Amino acid sequence: MPSIRRSTAAAAALVALLAGTATACGPDDQAAGGAAADQKDQADGGFKLPKGAPTSLDDLKKWKDGGWQDWDKWARDAKDFANPVIKDHWKSDRLAKAKTSPEIGVKATGTGSEFDGTDPEPQPVTAEQVARPYHQHMAPVGKIFFDSPKGPMVCSGTIVEDPAHPGKSNLVWTAGHCVHSGKRGGWMRNIVFVPSYNDNGVPMNQVNNTPSQQVTPYGRFWADWITTSGEWINMGSEKSGNGGSAYDFAVLHVKPENGSGKSLQETVGNAARVWFNSPAANQLGSLDAFGYPAAPPYDGARMMNCPARPGRLVMQQGTPAMNRIGCTMTGGTSGGGWFVNRGGKLTLVSNTSISSNAHTWLAGPHLGPEAQRVFADISQKFANQ
Repeated sequence: MPSIRRSTAAAAALVALLAGTATACGPDDQAAGGAAADQKDQADGGFKLPKGAPTSLDDLKKWKDGGWQDWDKWARDAKDFANPVIKDHWKSDRLAKAKTSPEIGVKATGTGSEFDGTDPEPQPVTAEQVARPYHQHMAPVGKIFFDSPKGPMVCSGTIVEDPAHPGKSNLVWTAGHCVHSGKRGGWMRNIVFVPSYNDNGVPMNQVNNTPSQQVTPYGRFWADWITTSGEWINMGSEKSGNGGSAYDFAVLHVKPENGSGKSLQETVGNAARVWFNSPAANQLGSLDAFGYPAAPPYDGARMMNCPARPGRLVMQQGTPAMNRIGCTMTGGTSGGGWFVNRGGKLTLVSNTSISSNAHTWLAGPHLGPEAQRVFADISQKFANQ
């Protein structure tokens, strides 16, 4: 593994790619729940709520509060997904109260693996703070907020380029468990993306007293369509890492809460490319993982980075080897992008999925044919819109 000093220099070079470019301010995926139901603004008269969505003021209150504590009362199938925009639901104070997703969502039961193809466990790499303001250094990275049966929670996400809309992408990459609970659960609710959250990185106990233009510098973007893998929905678990973790990725299509006509990429000024079928982790070289860790010793207020050299981790025989790095980031980092510098362009090669119990390493899926299919589905759906 390279030294921290050398890796830090590489991270600085990677971040520099964005400096000055941000704006001032397996199973069939569709059948397995890989896409959300069509949603239009209620104002145009075309909005039809799917099964289980709020149809009364009492239902709306339960929906807003994340009520109905049992997963069996939450939408599971694609046709039952709904994420109607509730303006001002995610104000600064509620954003600050959101908790980490359960120990980075899917938590490894051990710190190693007995399966062939797994490399030695990496040494921990201490996470470093990203330079502020974030919109000048890592503008495509942000936080994802959602309501679950356990209340409001957080993950991390990345704006990614959409080949169907060059320079005008509305796509956000994250982890599957940040939008769907897997084999024993359903879709999360009230899912929003906040790029460059808490732009100046003030401590969480000061966020409520910070101007909203600094907490949400580009505003809030609501998911109106989501794709995740059928493998994650059929195999994934929020309690322990398993074979489903190798397919723990998702893509959101978003729209601005304020109704702005600009795309997410135009609003923020940048997006990362996605590198599908990249070399195996042990052949990839160094990379940098970003996210907003929210479990102690972190508070979710600051964007952090772990520069490291990845290795392989096989969670279940017959599933693809995941990428694994030494890193001390904790829950809340889930869904955060792992990047390389490819041809002078910020390029996403994975996302955080699971961690060790001691928070000494993170692992994320290798983005192979399954991930490429999930991405193509959502890109093609909105190609003519």
